[in-house]
Order: sequence, then structure tokens, then C-alpha cells
Amino acid sequence: MSRRVIGLFASGLALSFLALLAIGFAGRGQPVPRPEPFGPFKVPHGTVRDHGAKGDGCTDDWQAVQNAVNAGNGPTVFPHGTYRISKPVLVNLNKAGFAALRGDGTARIVMAGEGPAFKFVGTHTGTADPKTVGAQVWNERMPSVEGLEIVGGHDKANGIEAAGTMQLTVSKVLIRKCFHGIHLTTRNRNVLVSDCHIYENRGVGVYLDNVNLHQINVTGSHISYCDLGGVVARAGQVRNLHITGCDIESNHGVNGPPTANVLIDSTGGSNAEVAITGCTVQHNHNAPGSANIRIKGPSATKANGTGELRDGHVTITGNVLSDVKVNVHLDHARGVLMTGNTCWTAYEHNVLVENSTAVTIGPNNFDRNPRYASEEKPETANDLVFRNSTDCVLTGFTVSRVRVAPAAVTLDTCDRFNVTNVTILDSDAVGLLLKDVSRSRVSGCLIRDDRPRTDSLAVKADGGRANMIVDNYFGRPSEIPTGVGLVERNYDGNKP
Repeated sequence: MSRRVIGLFASGLALSFLALLAIGFAGRGQPVPRPEPFGPFKVPHGTVRDHGAKGDGCTDDWQAVQNAVNAGNGPTVFPHGTYRISKPVLVNLNKAGFAALRGDGTARIVMAGEGPAFKFVGTHTGTADPKTVGAQVWNERMPSVEGLEIVGGHDKANGIEAAGTMQLTVSKVLIRKCFHGIHLTTRNRNVLVSDCHIYENRGVGVYLDNVNLHQINVTGSHISYCDLGGVVARAGQVRNLHITGCDIESNHGVNGPPTANVLIDSTGGSNAEVAITGCTVQHNHNAPGSANIRIKGPSATKANGTGELRDGHVTITGNVLSDVKVNVHLDHARGVLMTGNTCWTAYEHNVLVENSTAVTIGPNNFDRNPRYASEEKPETANDLVFRNSTDCVLTGFTVSRVRVAPAAVTLDTCDRFNVTNVTILDSDAVGLLLKDVSRSRVSGCLIRDDRPRTDSLAVKADGGRANMIVDNYFGRPSEIPTGVGLVERNYDGNKP
């Protein structure tokens, strides 16, 4: 190499060094970002079989699996086989650090003892705000379970339990014949459940059990035949629960207590901010008290001294709902929007709203499809009932061919309802029944029954005051006594 080239090279190094010095001096006094501590580096080491697991379905592999988790050498990998365990495998995230339980879909875990097959315990006590996440939690972040089957081999066996975790992720997991499938307790943040099959369990599929939990997405999963409910949030404090693109069916034990495919029960807690979108939610009408979606709030909160309803803010949109006692049941709920759903085969009610406020039922289709008529024994009702509720909007939906019910739509002891552009067709008895309704408006509705019968009414009012019933198109007579309010410009299409 020539002296000239060597000189140029040395000069370049010197300039680079001077530039780095300049940057260092310029940055004096400025905070220097530091990477999160990762803990001691460990070389990945094999699978659970390297720790003595047999995977033969007979040997108790609990100790071997626990040793593999405790080693903390990267993911705990389960090769093809059946791994029988007699006790819960504890994933102590504070000790194990980053933790992943991984299979490729060919490994089966049989939980032959009481409790969860896998119990994740973390140390997160903050919220979802990054400022509240301790440094040690970032060494516990995103514990995951992927590609495993968990089968209950004990009456009190559960699938997965978690407390104190940050960003728990469960994907491509099958859990069956357990008590609870995924059981979240105490406090968790930012949970993802995706592409799972939670099937034929004796308890709840995904159970938010008196848990403080914000941000949980349940997506693209099949949650069915769990006797005590599909997705259930009970007590606790849950916010931002999103259930999207799931098939949720027949999560009602015929001999068990009343439950629902999706149950949000704030009794003893405060659960709100829920979106249920793009799901098929169906079955089982043989179970007493069954519902596809049930939102149940506390009777009232006294926190502000007024006793106002405060829990709710639920969106139910774009779902297919059918074949239960009640498709959607709201009790002591607030701020619920239901739109863009198809609902049918409701043996008691398509919609039952009780003791609620600020509920909007928008464009939905409540239909009796003749395709299912031969299966309806006894005949289903398919009606909508609103009872002891206030400040609600009913607009733009269609309800047709209601049977074995006093009316297609009933408002009972309701106040400040706005009923507009609703279509009610070919229903038995009464199209719209108003019982002790006050300060409400019915306008722009089409209510007709064009079958060859004379015993049905378009509208029947029983009591009430200060209402407006105007500009509607009725195809049957109505019974609206004097004193109900303003009644005018309602056209009876059967009159010349």
C-alpha cells in the first residue's frame, strides 16, 4: 500500500474520531437513552425431552417440564407427544424472564391434577401506561403459549391461568375437557388471544374473573360448548375488551345456571368499553336463561351521590345471532349501540332491555326465516322488549313475523324514547305496544300486517303521557286513548 493511501486512511480515522468527540461534547448534559436490561444471556438448550420428559402419555412429566421452564434457556419447546402432568407448571416470570411455551400443533398436554396446566405469574402492578411499567416487567413481557393442545384429565383441571402479566399472548392453542379454558385473575394488561379453539369445557372458555384488566383482544377463535359461558367478564374492572371475528356457540350447560355465549357482568365490579364485532354467536335454546350476549351492570353506583348508571359503552355490530332464549339481553346497562346484526330464532326475545339508559338499536334485521320454521318447537317469539328504561333510540330496523308474543315491539314503563323509521311487518297481536310510556316520540314508522286476519293492531297504547305519535303508516287499526299525547297524520293504508 502506498504512503499516500496510508496517509489518507489515517486522516479519515482522525476525522472520524474528532467527529465522535464533537458529538459527545455537544450532547453533554443531555439524557442518554439506555436499553432495557435483558439479564444474563443463556444459550438455548433443546426441548422438554432434554430435561427428561418422556411424552408417552403415561409418565408424569411435570418435573421435567418445570425444570425446562426454570432453566430459562429460550422457549420451552414440546416436540410431538403426549405429556402428562400432575401439577400446575408455574411460569414465574420474575425468575424465568422471557417465557414462551411452544409446540407445532402435534404436542398434547394432559393436565391430570387440579388447577391450571400452566400458571403465569408476573410482577406488573401498573396500568397500560408505559410510565407505570417497571424495568423488571420488560424482562417479563409477552409471555406466550403457541401451538399446543391442553386436555383436562381431572375434574378441576384448567388450561392456562395468568396474573400480573404484561402482554400475555395465546395463539393457535386448543383447550378442551378442562374446567376453565383461559383464566385471567387479579391484574393483567394487554392480553391477546387469537386463532384458538376453546372447546367442550365444563366452566368458562375465556374467563375474566374479578380481574383488573385493560386491553384484551379475543380474535379469530372458536369458543364453543363450554358449560358456564364462552367469554365471561365477571366483577373486577375490565376495559377495552374486543371480541372480533370469532365463532362462539352453545356455551350453556343445559343443567347449569343461566349464562351466555358472551357475558359481561359488572355485579360487584365495573366493566365497560366492549366491542363485539363480526362474530357468529349462536345456540343453545334448550338451556334455561340462555343468551347470546348479556350485559349486566350493577343496580347503580353511588360514587357521585346520584345513583346514575355509569357502566357500559358497548358496541354490538356486524354479528350473526340466533337460537337461544334471548339474543341480546341488557340489564342495568348504559351507552350500548347495536347495529348491523342479523337476529332470528329467539325463543323468548330478540332483544330484552331492562333498567337501562342511553341504548341505541339501529339498523338490524330481526326476521323469521321460513327455512328454520320446521325446527322451531315450540314456536319462537322473536320480539323486542324495553322495560323500565330511559333515553333510548330505536331507528331503522326491521322486525317481521313475530309470533306468540303480546307485540312485536313493547315499551313498558319507559321515558324519553325516540322511535323512528322502524318497520314492523306481519306480526301477531300488536305491532307496537306502549305501556305507561312518557315524553316519547313515534314517527316515520311502517307497521303493517297484510295477512288475511282482523285481530291484529298497528299500535296499542295503555296509559302514558306527553307523547308524539305522528306521521306513521299503519296498515291496521290502532288503540290510542285520549291523553297519551299528540296523535296525528298517521295514515291507515287500508282505508280508501
